[in-house]
Amino acid sequence: MAQFTQMQDLLETKSLNESFAKVYTPAQYDEQYARFLAVLADFSDKFDKDKQRDVALFSAPGRSEVGGNHTDHNHGKVLAAGISLDAIAVASKNSDGTVRIKSAGYPMDVVSCDDLAIRAQEYGKSIALLRGMLSRFVQLGYQIGGFDATTASKVLSGSGLSSSAAFEVLIGTMINELYNDGAVSPVEIAKIAQYAENVYFNKPCGLLDQMACSVGGFVAIDFADPENPVIEKVDFDFAKSGYSLVIVDTLGSHSGLTDDYAAIRSEMEAVAHFFGKNVLREVTKQDVLANAAAIAKQTGERAVLRALHFFGENDRVDALVAALQNGKIDEFLSLIIESGRSSYMYNQNVFTSKFPCQQPLSLALAVSEEVLKGKGAWRVHGGGFAGTIQAFVPNDLLPAYIASMKALFSKDACYVLQIRPFGGVKIF
Repeated sequence: MAQFTQMQDLLETKSLNESFAKVYTPAQYDEQYARFLAVLADFSDKFDKDKQRDVALFSAPGRSEVGGNHTDHNHGKVLAAGISLDAIAVASKNSDGTVRIKSAGYPMDVVSCDDLAIRAQEYGKSIALLRGMLSRFVQLGYQIGGFDATTASKVLSGSGLSSSAAFEVLIGTMINELYNDGAVSPVEIAKIAQYAENVYFNKPCGLLDQMACSVGGFVAIDFADPENPVIEKVDFDFAKSGYSLVIVDTLGSHSGLTDDYAAIRSEMEAVAHFFGKNVLREVTKQDVLANAAAIAKQTGERAVLRALHFFGENDRVDALVAALQNGKIDEFLSLIIESGRSSYMYNQNVFTSKFPCQQPLSLALAVSEEVLKGKGAWRVHGGGFAGTIQAFVPNDLLPAYIASMKALFSKDACYVLQIRPFGGVKIF
């Protein structure tokens, strides 16, 4: 934390390289200095025209799902990673017990620390996330207080990179650092964020997005007990692997796909119900195979296929973690391709049967396979049906791969990312 003009000077003279090194690569420094200067200027305009207040810099990353596609909702396993696209903030404590957050491009959210009741009229709005985060901190015995903040985000909305979770973790990190001396763990911040989204925002999300954004790096999560997930940070320096993580936006719309997403979970659970269980984690692959005909008669064949995808993905997450821990990048990539094929063939979330002629994800995957020619890996990313794919591209093929995707979709189709080793942090 520094007085406003001192912070401005540090940013203008590019004197925070040591602090930036926590979350950015040297190639990103110039861009990040410009971003923080813009957010600092916005802070002065909204809250500190005299430029006298003490301010701090914060960052929280988006996330990419690496393995475990559509497994968390049936208490499965997931491998995710914090990424280099992030949400940033400039924040300062105030003495009036009110939190004001002005995010670039959005109206200001204002919440009194004395008024934290759930409001149905705020469902689906960012102010609900802020109120919910503050409320949960209090419920768990932590301190809260007033602060003012301006924020900006490079985490793409609707891309499967979890822009909402990055925002939640950014809020939690600010509350943690400003009022709790950083005592709240990243895992606890993730759980607080999930609570805010479930109860105040009224969205029944799992914990995957928040955990990956809060913890950072490669993170394996086992949701066998969703209230107490087993979290393992996986030590692997992706920057030295010779590959880049690329997210390709195919420009497909998620509009009207709610039923498609819901059907995956409900069909998996329908297979579990055949055995008198609630979720597939309580059933074995052998049980399903031995009773496949009877299950299909009751649930339909697609539900059986989706159950087989679930079991395969759970096993692949363990294998992916082992490959990273042992530095076996070729094995890791082979498993990513297996995961993508399982999503395509069994989970069937690459295109919607409502619009069978519209298959941008399928096209992106097909061209990825042609361009990479057995090198790297490619798979559907996130919920699927529309939106984005993920590719691990050898650096020597990166220009050709980007050119192919731009030719298919748009000049802004590709986002080349790095795996970020830290989650939500106070930078300075």
